[in-house]
Amino acid sequence: MSTTLFSLAFGVGTQNRQGAWLEVFYALPLLAPAAELVAAVAPILGYAGGNQAIAIDTDQAAELAKALKSIDPVQSALLTRLAEAQKPLVATLLAEDAALTSTPEAYLKLHLLSHRLVRPHGQNLAGIFPLLPNVAWTSHGAIDLGELPARQLEARLKGELLEVFSVDKFPKMTDYVVPSGVRIADSARIRLGAYIGEGTTVMHEGFVNFNAGTEGPGMIEGRVSAGVFVGKGSDLGGGCSTMGTLSGGGNIVISVGEGCLIGANAGIGIPLGDRNTVESGLYVTAGTKVNLLDGKDALVKVVKARELAGQPDLLFRRNSLTGAVECKTHKSAIELNEALHAHN
Repeated sequence: MSTTLFSLAFGVGTQNRQGAWLEVFYALPLLAPAAELVAAVAPILGYAGGNQAIAIDTDQAAELAKALKSIDPVQSALLTRLAEAQKPLVATLLAEDAALTSTPEAYLKLHLLSHRLVRPHGQNLAGIFPLLPNVAWTSHGAIDLGELPARQLEARLKGELLEVFSVDKFPKMTDYVVPSGVRIADSARIRLGAYIGEGTTVMHEGFVNFNAGTEGPGMIEGRVSAGVFVGKGSDLGGGCSTMGTLSGGGNIVISVGEGCLIGANAGIGIPLGDRNTVESGLYVTAGTKVNLLDGKDALVKVVKARELAGQPDLLFRRNSLTGAVECKTHKSAIELNEALHAHN
C-alpha cells in the first residue's frame, strides 16, 4: 500500500434513518498528508489503498488520536474531540484526485476549496451532483427531506420551532469554515466549496458558488458563478453577473483578471484580462459584436467579444447614441491588429 495520498480528513456528519450520509464536517482536512501519518492510521482503519470513506466509531477515534500524538499533535487533538462525538464519524482517504464516488468524498473536496487548500479548477469534481443529496438545512441541522415532516411535528409538540433555512444540495460555507481575513455580509449567499481569498469583502447582494471564488483583496457585490475565479484587486459591482460553466458558458472557463471592474448590473461571458472595465448595465457575451477602437477612438475593426478574451487594458462600453458595443484601448490600431492576429 502506498503512503502517498492526495487528501485525508477525519469528519463528523449526519446520516438519515437509512444510514445514508447527508453531510460531513471536516474541521482540519489535509492535502498531501505526511507518509508517516498515513502509515500510522492505515492499520487502525483497515485501509489498503484507493479512495475510501471509512466509518469509524469513538473507540477507533481514540486509538487514532493516540497513534498520532507524536506524529501530528493537531490531528491527534481533533481525534480526541471526535472520540466524544454522539454523531457518525468517518475517515476519508483519497489516494488520487479521481472522480467522486461517495458523499463524504464530495464534502472533503468542497472543504479543500473553502479551506483554501486547492483553488477552483484545481481538483477533479466529476460526479459531484448525484453524490450531494438535496437536504433541508434547518435550525436542527441537516434533515432528509423525507423525514422533515415528522421532525417538524416532533419539534412543535415540544414547543420548539424547526426553521428551514434552505432546501439545497450545498450548505452555506460559513457553517463549515470561515476563512481568515474576509467580510461576508450575508453568509447564506456563499456556498460550501467557494474559495474566498484573504481581503475579500462580499456584500449583501454578492454571491459565490462552489468551485469559484476570489484571490483577494476585492469587493464582490455581484454573482461569481460556478467555475469563475476573480483576480486580486478586482471589484464586481452591484447586481453584476459572471457567466459560469453551469449557466450558459459551456466548457469555457470564465475568469476575471487582476484590477478589473465590472459595473453594476453588467455581465461577462468571456474571460477578462488584467485591468479590464465593463460599463454598468452592459452584458458582454462571447458572440457580442464589438466595435474595436484604438487609443484615438478610431475604428480598427468589428470583432466578436471572444476575440478579446484575456487581453489586458480594455474598456467595454455601449455608445449612448448608436447603441453599439465598443471596446476602447490605449493601444494604436497597428498594435491592436498584431495582438488579435497573434491568437489566430
